[in-house]
Amino acid sequence: MIEFYNVHTSIRDKKILNNITFRILKGEFVFLTGPSGAGKSTILRHIYMDVLPDNGMVVVENYNSAKIKDKEVPLLRRKIGVVFQDFKLLQDRTVFENIAFALRVTGVSSRDIKRRVMRVLAEVNLGHKRSQYPVTLSGGEQQRVAIARAIVNNPFIVLADEPTGNLDAETSMEIMDILERINRQGTAVLMATHSQEILQHFPHRHIHVEGGELSQ
Repeated sequence: MIEFYNVHTSIRDKKILNNITFRILKGEFVFLTGPSGAGKSTILRHIYMDVLPDNGMVVVENYNSAKIKDKEVPLLRRKIGVVFQDFKLLQDRTVFENIAFALRVTGVSSRDIKRRVMRVLAEVNLGHKRSQYPVTLSGGEQQRVAIARAIVNNPFIVLADEPTGNLDAETSMEIMDILERINRQGTAVLMATHSQEILQHFPHRHIHVEGGELSQ
């Protein structure tokens, strides 16, 4: 489903990835570990083609980094859900509108938007917060909104970049339980994390990147 072949990447003349090769299978849950600045976020950005490798190749479903056209990138991104450490919610929009925004830009009908948004809000147990603004929510609630936004387009994979990094231990486990449930329903998850507690508690395969090189 996702394959990296001998990927070399530099950003602003700094070598980030050096000859990275790995694959993620359909429906798999994989942790991505490594120190800050090791290249974890760059790997995630390669998957949604925000960054392209200098050498080597990234294949995501039927999209190939060596061949993808600019007009195809938005089509790929509709199939991928992304969750960030700092939530990246629109502060001037309600919970409902934050999630609906991801659908409006793709031309989904208002009736279908309402149905799909309420479905994912129910999945993260936030239907009762749909009319509230992000500033009124706790960090854990904001991250649950971000997860709902990430899954509203029924992606084949969710990329989670340190999604528990700003949360306490109890809330982190609640977020992990949601990601686990999403994965059991068939969606692959690739999650970057520093948390040893999470790695010990959830025994999924993990890929470690350090000094631009990868070990599995």
